[in-house]
Amino acid sequence: MKDLNMVFAGFGGQGVLFAGKVVAYAGLIEGRELSWLPSYGPEMRGGTANCSICLSDEPIGSPLVTNPNVLVAMNRPSLDKFIGDVEPGGVVLLDSSLIDVKVEREDVSVHYVPASRLAEENGLKGLANIILVGKLFKEVGFCSAETLDNALQKCIPARKASMLDFNRKAIEIGSAL
Repeated sequence: MKDLNMVFAGFGGQGVLFAGKVVAYAGLIEGRELSWLPSYGPEMRGGTANCSICLSDEPIGSPLVTNPNVLVAMNRPSLDKFIGDVEPGGVVLLDSSLIDVKVEREDVSVHYVPASRLAEENGLKGLANIILVGKLFKEVGFCSAETLDNALQKCIPARKASMLDFNRKAIEIGSAL
């Protein structure tokens, strides 16, 4: 499988680190080489947050992704910050509920996903991040469906076990787009 060098970015509280962790855990389950490197500002909610995820069949030299071939942006500042770094031919997913601009680049594949609106409409408030993971799964196929479900199960803490079915529904909505 092609190496995936991904950046998930948004505001703190949007779940970008958790979404990246689910994707990384899927790579772990499938026995791939991986790295997951979170980065966030000093503020917990409302500050900037992003993470770099590398999935590869070869050893990974650096966990830092400077030129992603996948960008998942959940807000306008994140899109503005990272869009210029995406490799030509890369995939960009953005939450079009919160990002009101079109990507000017023609050398990347852009998917406008109204993730926040879909989450709200489906009683999944706070799961726009997982809707985007579902869309990423459909577009990039970074793992099998079974692996993705297993990764969700491993990443959702026991105290939030009741959220598993909601997360499954969010994956389903994203992958149906």
